[in-house]
Amino acid sequence: MKFHKTSIFSALFLVVSFFSFGNEKEIIEDDATFDPKAMILHHVKDAHEFHLWDWNGSPVSLSLPIILWTDNGFTSFSSSRFRHDDEGQIIVKSNGRKFLKLHEKIYQLDEGVSSINYDLDHHPTNAHKPIDLSITRNVFMMWVSVALLLFIFLTTARTYKKSKDSVPKGLAGFMEPLIIFVRDEIGKPMIGEHKYQKYMPYLLTIFFFIWINNIFGLIPILNGANLSGNIAFTFTLAVFTFVITTFSGNKNYWKHIFWMPGVPVPMKIFLMPIEIIGMFVKPISLMIRLFANITAGHVIILALMSLIFVFKTAAIAPVSVAFSLFITVIEIIVTAIQAYIFTILSALYFGMATEEEH
Repeated sequence: MKFHKTSIFSALFLVVSFFSFGNEKEIIEDDATFDPKAMILHHVKDAHEFHLWDWNGSPVSLSLPIILWTDNGFTSFSSSRFRHDDEGQIIVKSNGRKFLKLHEKIYQLDEGVSSINYDLDHHPTNAHKPIDLSITRNVFMMWVSVALLLFIFLTTARTYKKSKDSVPKGLAGFMEPLIIFVRDEIGKPMIGEHKYQKYMPYLLTIFFFIWINNIFGLIPILNGANLSGNIAFTFTLAVFTFVITTFSGNKNYWKHIFWMPGVPVPMKIFLMPIEIIGMFVKPISLMIRLFANITAGHVIILALMSLIFVFKTAAIAPVSVAFSLFITVIEIIVTAIQAYIFTILSALYFGMATEEEH
């Protein structure tokens, strides 16, 4: 029964994704060649607006504010002024400066320049990048996820506070098994019975934060607002894990890195640089693993859907949709698996840093 419900949900999800994919695709001439690579890259990267749908040939979007620091100070304006342009053809004037958007990157035209020149790689040669502090769709969805997390945990805590018998009800009843799972299956085994408590707030935060944002990345109406598919996001989470691991390290931990006990002196000297490199390899692997797995799922689904437009026939649609449905079901599961892997590896590193000498 659960499998049938999952299949129905996934089918509906894929239908909505298909229409979202079709609306997002640029209108091309009949003799033009569809470029799946350009479409996929456009979909997975960040943007300055949410493209919802097209109406009478015009895009309907949720515009987000563009905030820039230039040589003339701060300047801000709505992303709608670029009117969905991604080829640098529309120049916006603000605070005495001229700006253009090229492949979702904001450039400022040099002084006295009124037209754009490009090199062979289609990069502007008479414009430079200001400091971009804009609220992109990934930033916006990160704020939404933070607000949702606060609502979930504060509501759960309030429920327990009001409950006389500490019996979870409503949202608390849903959250309690998940919190106990993180505690009993991740915190205690990886860190230890007597030391896991102080790490639980971080472990719970990254588990639910990554999971919720992974789920948001699968919602078609959000038009690819995939925070976990942004390398800067996964880098920041990995840095937090690295910093906590480093400051949690005890004498035994540092001894195993700089002067491995129980081995000959030549081997100690040989192992020391390897262990030091390993300190940085661990967070790097965390960063790349989460980014690559989440991004790969989106790329595969979009590539399968692109087959219909590449072969220019509806005959390929059943195969394309069937395989896309299969990958979509897997992606729903992967959202939780990747949150679990990042959390359990972080807990493992904390446990290694705090392990006492036996």
